[in-house]
Amino acid sequence: MEKVGFGTINWIVLSVYLVAMLAVGVYFTKRSGKNTDAFFTASGKIPAWAAGFSIYATTLSAITFMSTPEQAFLTDWSYAAGNLAIFAIIPILIYFYIPFFRKLNVTTAYEYLEERFGVSMRSISSLLFVLFHIGRIAIVIYLPTLAITSVSNINPIVITAAVGILCIIYTFLGGIEGVIWSDVIQGILLLGGALLIVLMGINLIDGGFASIVKDASSQGKLLTADNFKFGTASAAIPIIFLGSIFNNLHQYTASQDVVQRYQTTTSIKETNKSLWTNGVLALITIPIFYGMGTILYMYYSSAGTLPEGFNTSAVVPYFIVTSLPVGVAGLLIAAIFAACQSTISSSLNSISACIVVDFKQRFFGKNHGKGDVLLARITIIIAGLLGVAAALYLVATNRAETWNLFLDITGLFGVPIAGIFALGIFTKRANTPGVLTGLVLAAITAYFVQTTDLTPFAVSTVSFFSSFIFGYIASLFFTNSNKNITGLTIYTKNEEYVKPAK
Repeated sequence: MEKVGFGTINWIVLSVYLVAMLAVGVYFTKRSGKNTDAFFTASGKIPAWAAGFSIYATTLSAITFMSTPEQAFLTDWSYAAGNLAIFAIIPILIYFYIPFFRKLNVTTAYEYLEERFGVSMRSISSLLFVLFHIGRIAIVIYLPTLAITSVSNINPIVITAAVGILCIIYTFLGGIEGVIWSDVIQGILLLGGALLIVLMGINLIDGGFASIVKDASSQGKLLTADNFKFGTASAAIPIIFLGSIFNNLHQYTASQDVVQRYQTTTSIKETNKSLWTNGVLALITIPIFYGMGTILYMYYSSAGTLPEGFNTSAVVPYFIVTSLPVGVAGLLIAAIFAACQSTISSSLNSISACIVVDFKQRFFGKNHGKGDVLLARITIIIAGLLGVAAALYLVATNRAETWNLFLDITGLFGVPIAGIFALGIFTKRANTPGVLTGLVLAAITAYFVQTTDLTPFAVSTVSFFSSFIFGYIASLFFTNSNKNITGLTIYTKNEEYVKPAK
């Protein structure tokens, strides 16, 4: 397939965006360097709406930016049930989870696990998060790079360096405050960019919006009755919705990159507002991103201009660089970069929080001042360079399956750890040896379930319940310790928890 030139004006637009992101990091450098509270939680001064935007941008990567429209392009809107699941779990988060994170004033999600189950559970969960997210950084850089360079003549090394190195710099400088305000800019840009693609796509199709809706409905490109049936060729919305519930419970209760934002607002009320902001943005995403895929399908069905053997994962960047005006294309490629960088910067800051708080401060003493901030910044550099190096390796060798295997293995523990959080909050009987046994058994179960024909959503459901059930049953075989859990379960949610002396 012949690649398209990017052009000087597009490069200028893209460069302006990248410099702006760097400027945000520079602006917050002095404030973030005061102590670890400022570097990891912005001293709790972030407005609720900005924290909500940041959660949204963090959970929506460039892979999502391109794969969500691709899903609608190839099939229909059934996967939008995942967005509905985000909105559906917000009351659960607000009532059952947020009170414990705020009560304990945690910097990392895994501090709760230590109070409930001991330091071993905290350390294992934190380490697994760090390993998974270093690999995730590599994939988040590599896959969009692959898609963009497959349709344009942009050098893949330039993309990798621009996305990765600049992200390391502004995360290093600005701490979580710089990350969050960058996320706000990036969230607006990626939503605005997606909306612009939708509007310009509609304009390019004869008959406009009415024609698109009519043709999409007649061709089953939106939703049909089959989407609500089990065992049909169409994706079953109930399975997608249920599996997404547990995937999202993992991300919003057991993944540091999201949980960290709960402490960046002034109060629990503001934290709850940030979650509702994120939920509304998740709903807005449905017509924009799935609509984009449907519109691109209708556009290329009528124009018939997709090259033979075209990889549909690159359909969004291909449309951008071949069908949109100069300058606009640069802005929209910047939107894909924005989706990349919002995810990477969040991973980097949260990785540094885990290393500093869960390991250095936990085992070698707290120093909330500039010494620990320096360690956090060094961690960001090391983790970022590891991710960029892995992405460059993938670019050079096209060995994505190796890293996908790595992510699959470390990811086996992701949803099961969400099950451990649920065990801690919803049961009094669960204990440390029991939940550790349950975690291992759930990971083994998830591994074998992955080899079946079940959808990833069904695998997530099995992973969560196997962790919860195995962990609870295993706990029955071990004597409960005399550990004080008052204030750590829903049965004593409104009571104060007194931390034991370490």
